[in-house]
Amino acid sequence: MLRAQRKPPREGARSPHATPIVVGKVVGPYGIRGWLKVVSFTDPADNLLGYRPWQLVRDGRYDAVEVEDARRHGRGYVAKLRGVDDRGGAETLANAEIGVDPSVLPALPADEFYWKDLLGMTVVLPDGAALGRVTELIETGANDVLVVEGESGRRLIPFVASVIGDVDMDARRLVADWREPAEA
Repeated sequence: MLRAQRKPPREGARSPHATPIVVGKVVGPYGIRGWLKVVSFTDPADNLLGYRPWQLVRDGRYDAVEVEDARRHGRGYVAKLRGVDDRGGAETLANAEIGVDPSVLPALPADEFYWKDLLGMTVVLPDGAALGRVTELIETGANDVLVVEGESGRRLIPFVASVIGDVDMDARRLVADWREPAEA
């Protein structure tokens, strides 16, 4: 089964090693002792809890933080960071994105891809005609959709095995057997 994994990285300042991959976001404070409500962008969502260390993206900068504790809470997640001990401190982190070094992400099976790896890929038809480049991915629930921008405009192409053929990571190219629907 062909699958794309995880939300794409967002642009931002560089860390000393690699551009972190955004895997979640701080929603706001939780309680009065410095805990944070966080949302996961990972699939499955619980993966967020295992990735360390976290880097918070604030004001275009990545700051490493130490997670003292993180766990599922109701339908979401909460986390406690070292040095954030009251609600005021937690409030300053609201809306910060949570990034991790790409090296902590697990390797995927041959037929699965991280969204970050699909962005920027050239999309061609089976006959080699170029359709454009992947600029975005959309999660629909049923399947992911590639947003492809090219000379003839924007196309939405389902990321499913019946449409996507070869995905060549080295050449940064994927083949899509996609024809525009006929106009009525």
